[in-house]
Amino acid sequence: MRGILDIDLLRTFHSVVRIGKFSAAAKHLHKSPAAVSVHIQRLEAVAGARLLNRDNQSVSLTPLGKRLLESTAALLRTHDQALADLHGPALAGRITLGVPDEYAAHVILDILPIFTAAWPNVVLELETGPSYALRERVQRGELQAAVLAQPKGQAGPDAQVMMTTMPVWVGPINTTVALDDPLPLAVHALQCPYREAMTEALKACGRRSRIVLESQSNQAVKACVEAGLAVSLIDLAKVTERMRILKDLPVIPDHEIVFVRSAASQGDEAVALLRNAMRQWFRL
Repeated sequence: MRGILDIDLLRTFHSVVRIGKFSAAAKHLHKSPAAVSVHIQRLEAVAGARLLNRDNQSVSLTPLGKRLLESTAALLRTHDQALADLHGPALAGRITLGVPDEYAAHVILDILPIFTAAWPNVVLELETGPSYALRERVQRGELQAAVLAQPKGQAGPDAQVMMTTMPVWVGPINTTVALDDPLPLAVHALQCPYREAMTEALKACGRRSRIVLESQSNQAVKACVEAGLAVSLIDLAKVTERMRILKDLPVIPDHEIVFVRSAASQGDEAVALLRNAMRQWFRL
């Protein structure tokens, strides 16, 4: 069956694939879940076969769906750029954004493609680093905005809380390293909020510890834990299958992910739109 690839159907398809759930994609698109399902069914009728495998938890691409996703990504970008050119530079500019290493992949894969498709004339520049360093750079005006992790309840009047995180102690799945005395730790750089929470909690309960790894890389910290060399503190949502949650260590209070902006960018419409987009996607 030959047909026409409707832009709205393609946008719904890309959103479902990117977000991974029909219900969450419906909220993002401001449609009902039923309308999203109808869009996918209509697109599958044009394609002539199933594009997505569905279950109650998530969706996955069929081989045909993968081909369609790859072949239409450029089409959507061209469509959005053409609309932007027709309407002129209604919103244009440049945003320098700082993001902690552990959230960089989420921002790059899930948030920035949607934002740049909606506002193609806004140039985004992304830098990664520890939360404390990014905060200082925003205060100095070197970055227009940043995403930061910090203890819950410390957000200032100019910070926008995007989500709450639950830090948990983790150790390797198949070793007893968590029983060692002193306790071996994999930690981030100085002034990292999770590092400070770890050391303060262990000191308060009288548990001795030693640092096995100190790194600004979230991947290095996780690898150290998975290798059986140390324990650490990470977000509950980021626990991997090669880790186990340790429940016999001190409970750490919740933290928050906040969006902060420089004084000079307070009236910048592009930064405000980016903040709103990031708040919505972090919650998803």
